Amino acid sequence: MLVDRQYMGVSKRKCIIWGVAFLSDGTVISVDSAGKVQFWDSATGTLVKTHLVANADVQSIAVSDQEDSFVVGTAEGTVFHFQLVSVTSNSSEKQWVRTKPFQHHTHDVRTVAHSPTALISGGTDTHLVIRPLMEKVEVKNYDAALRKITFPHRRLISCSKKRQLLLFQFSHHLDLWRLGSTVATGKHGDTLPLSKDADHLLQLKTKGPENIICSCVSPCGSWIAYSTASRFFLRRLNYEHDNLSLHRVSKMPACLRSAVQIMFSEDSTKLFVASNQGSLHILRLLEGSFKHLHTFQAQSGTVESMCLLAVSPDGNWLAASGTSAGVHVYSVKRLKLHCTVPAYNFPVTALAIAPKTNNLVIAHSDQQIFEYSIPDKQYTEWSRAIQKQGFHHHWLQRDTPITHIGFHPKRPAHILLHDAYMFCIIDKSLPLPNDKTLLYNPLPPTNESDVIRRRTAHAFKISKKYKPLLFMDLLDEGTLVAVERPLDDIIAQLPPPIKKKKFGT
Repeated sequence: MLVDRQYMGVSKRKCIIWGVAFLSDGTVISVDSAGKVQFWDSATGTLVKTHLVANADVQSIAVSDQEDSFVVGTAEGTVFHFQLVSVTSNSSEKQWVRTKPFQHHTHDVRTVAHSPTALISGGTDTHLVIRPLMEKVEVKNYDAALRKITFPHRRLISCSKKRQLLLFQFSHHLDLWRLGSTVATGKHGDTLPLSKDADHLLQLKTKGPENIICSCVSPCGSWIAYSTASRFFLRRLNYEHDNLSLHRVSKMPACLRSAVQIMFSEDSTKLFVASNQGSLHILRLLEGSFKHLHTFQAQSGTVESMCLLAVSPDGNWLAASGTSAGVHVYSVKRLKLHCTVPAYNFPVTALAIAPKTNNLVIAHSDQQIFEYSIPDKQYTEWSRAIQKQGFHHHWLQRDTPITHIGFHPKRPAHILLHDAYMFCIIDKSLPLPNDKTLLYNPLPPTNESDVIRRRTAHAFKISKKYKPLLFMDLLDEGTLVAVERPLDDIIAQLPPPIKKKKFGT
């Protein structure tokens, strides 16, 4: 089956087929660089029908499971929906009709997917767009909302609190920075000048085409671990005055071929690695080497990897979660499974273990938060109370998942968490907000009476000052570090979009 050559002015060039789909009735659908969607009869090799949908390339195609609709993405940023409809109301004959165009992208739409209830697209502009098919959505809830996802729902930055370091993960390299410092003082809201600028200490590049899947710097700042799809790497950092030297730890065990999540213990003596086969490995870190202590095998009936890890500050407990297998808690001392948190319908997006109490705080994709006592193997009273009352409706309507949970070392009642667009402190000692109160409640004026201040106070203190927020965590009792990734910086690095002729210009 040969496609026509594409006319470019007075010259011709070969037309590139960017995607094909083969239907069960023998129909072949192709999308090409001439902006065409073409239907072919695979038995005879003949062209049945052509739709010219764009003046630029049509780069991607995806078909629904029922094969009654499909979606294509173009280099102009437009997504087109095709449906198989009856020719007339009383006819059994059907034909493919272009029904809906969507313009949610500014650049090339390189990939598309078709779920039972939504069209999903992504491309050069770094956005992942989920467009619901309203005729397929039974209940008008969260699934009926258009969602545009800009940032990954996992952390790409890790922190060494002891040495004030941040490790940034990119596709093919890691950057290690030392934070700046100041000796100046000021009042609330002031921006203080730096007495010492931030230092770029190290750039660690990978060899070959594989992307970095996960990475982590130890709390002491002396270890860096990272993994690609086929290899696991461990590096030892030595600091001598202002000089930094890097040493590779060789002869990694065969079981550590690839990891999906890495975490160090609080004292930097142990390394916890979640492999892509569902097992969890514990390594003891020595001076420039390591010792393999134990491997927790995947639970029976599960083959998925554990994509989230949490270690208790005392190093005695390890919590691990996959996308659907629930949360398992292991005893690091006894090297065995301690308990499994009761199953929940929505995947976990963040988890952390509180100091002293060893309570496990879990955030799910539907914005629910649970607190589970590891020693008692049950939910805490605070968690039961908040589930009984329910979260504020504005909290549940947020469409970005919580990506990190932390705790204040001197304030056990505080839970610190953030997503891409807000930072929140939950004070468990205060009453929960109901739907009649303001969730995003600004601090009352200082001249208000104590009665009014207490009346407007509730457990959720939310700040939207920093966004988009990739990372936020406590460095010490009085210092918080936040990393923003402004969208304007990302857009400035993109190639120019294809110019489209507009009416009247």
